[in-house]
Amino acid sequence: MIRNLSTLVALRNTEVERLQTEMAEKTSLRERYQKNLERLTGLYTNSGASGNLPLALAGNCGDYKQAVMQMADNHRLDLHMHEADMAVSQRALNAAWVKREVLDKVLTKQQQAAQRQHNALERKQHDELATQLWFRGQK
Repeated sequence: MIRNLSTLVALRNTEVERLQTEMAEKTSLRERYQKNLERLTGLYTNSGASGNLPLALAGNCGDYKQAVMQMADNHRLDLHMHEADMAVSQRALNAAWVKREVLDKVLTKQQQAAQRQHNALERKQHDELATQLWFRGQK
């Protein structure tokens, strides 16, 4: 029973570690999304005013700003979808962690019960030996 519980705890531990690794990767990806959004925002805000340019350049500059803004909006949407996926993964990680903790507590209780049983058996054997020695000393 204890060996089976130990195996289950080890499996749950592996699952928790896998989910933690997955969350770390997703966190890294979220940070990349955020840095890219900052860069894209910087690109269209720092491109300057298009009203002061000749008509052809102003049109090109406006088209550029719109394209970069659209790209940033798409990136924001992707970031929100990724953050939703991260929330689902975080809930899965929390659930796996709770399952592991519950199994670990059950395993600890089983081990303590087995240890108490072993200690009681050992005390009983010592008492029997002491009783036998006492009886031999009485003869």
